[in-house]
Amino acid sequence: MTLPIITVVAGLFGSGKTTWICQQIRDIKSIEKVIYFSPGTGNIPIDQTKIATEFPDLKIFGDGQEIEFLYHIPTADSVYVELGSYLELNSISKILDHLTYQAIAIIPEELKNSEYDSWANEIIYGAPVPTIIVENLWRVETTGQVIDENSLDEFWYEITHGAYGIVTRAKAIFDVNDGRSLSCDFVSGVPQTDFLELNVPRYLEGRPQRFSGIEIAGKNLNETALKATLSDCCLSESMILQYQQQVQQILLEGQQV
Repeated sequence: MTLPIITVVAGLFGSGKTTWICQQIRDIKSIEKVIYFSPGTGNIPIDQTKIATEFPDLKIFGDGQEIEFLYHIPTADSVYVELGSYLELNSISKILDHLTYQAIAIIPEELKNSEYDSWANEIIYGAPVPTIIVENLWRVETTGQVIDENSLDEFWYEITHGAYGIVTRAKAIFDVNDGRSLSCDFVSGVPQTDFLELNVPRYLEGRPQRFSGIEIAGKNLNETALKATLSDCCLSESMILQYQQQVQQILLEGQQV
């Protein structure tokens, strides 16, 4: 039996949905006819932004692009849809207009008798994330802001160590002092990783005109404190200019050596 070209991937927050999809895409020789669609992310397309830096030729769609996404499906070789944990599993049928798809659930091994059992064609055991009910989803777009990197280190430590509530999953993309774009990623129960520099040019001319933002999923989140601390991490116009001039001078001197 021929498998459908559309693969829908669902699972808990931080279970490894994006990682699994990226692994599949890396195994494809030519990705010009491959599509990635992640509904429900609104104006915080963190995963789409990261994937776009790794696969520049990939066709990527998000909220508001549903019609364009459906239009490209007939000419695609492979279609991957990542269904966020905040969306109901049956919502995908409405999105795909009842097109045939293969359902993959990526969940922790200890999750038993869940809704994924009857929904998925295949279950893959992913990261051992907590199975607590996520009550809060805090999202903030920071496009145009530059974050002080030292302050970001402290802020991220606080986020991942319970200072603002029980955090199951936290991910973000921030522009920092020296013009780099950093990806921050945390999954409760999984060893933490260092910030990852995205493969994009340094932004050294005023406020960055590219996406940045943060998403935190958890329970009993103190959103007021999160917002206040994040605001304190953002640099003023004069400080942004000062840092950018310093970096430009360092880079210029490096070219002259």
